[in-house]
Amino acid sequence: MGHDLVLLLVGGFAVFAGALVQGGVGFGLGLVAAPLLTLLDPTAMPGAIMVVNATMPLFTLAAEWRRVDWRGFGFAVLGRLPGSVIGGFVVVYVSTNALGVAVGVMVLVAVALTARAMAVPRNGVTLSAAGFLSGVTGTATGIGGPPIALVYQSARGPQIRATLAMFFFLSAMQSIAVLAVLGRMPPRVLGAGALLIPFVVAGFAASGPLRRYLDGGRVRLAVLCVAALSACVLLVQSLTGSL
Repeated sequence: MGHDLVLLLVGGFAVFAGALVQGGVGFGLGLVAAPLLTLLDPTAMPGAIMVVNATMPLFTLAAEWRRVDWRGFGFAVLGRLPGSVIGGFVVVYVSTNALGVAVGVMVLVAVALTARAMAVPRNGVTLSAAGFLSGVTGTATGIGGPPIALVYQSARGPQIRATLAMFFFLSAMQSIAVLAVLGRMPPRVLGAGALLIPFVVAGFAASGPLRRYLDGGRVRLAVLCVAALSACVLLVQSLTGSL
């Protein structure tokens, strides 16, 4: 079996599973798909996952765009802009393994501190800071959901999904632009990402029952669990040098 076919089938399954998780929780596509895609073809990352990350939110927005928290989205984007630029330079000049360890530890600490709380302060400062960190990690590793998701963990399911979808779409487009300027988005990488889009469609289509289940008062627990799992994945990747 050729390398490209393995990347398509195995990587496609990972993208399908990630889209299923993100369709229900609001984030998680990068968590599930990025590690396996990195193992299959490190030269296609993080560009290929950015193409996927830019596609998935469009389906969520088509279904729930009316629930976007536009004020919070604005603050998150304000922090995301400089974060994506720094993340691009991390890819080129700095060890992404060191970044992964630092972010993984920070996310685990944040999950532990907020697990007992009823709400995380959601204001301009926390949203901008989360947007900045998401920009750095999302551009450098393809996993940028946990920081912004933790700030929204106490919101209702539709608002979490819609706001994160709007944020992730713009974030992915910013990251693609930065990586393109730095020469990290050649046609081969764009093509690899495009081939994975049908798996995104299938994953989102299958996520309807999960959304309904989580919206019955279980979405906050799901956000915390996915955020903690994201941090563990980043730590394992970074400590084993697979980023």
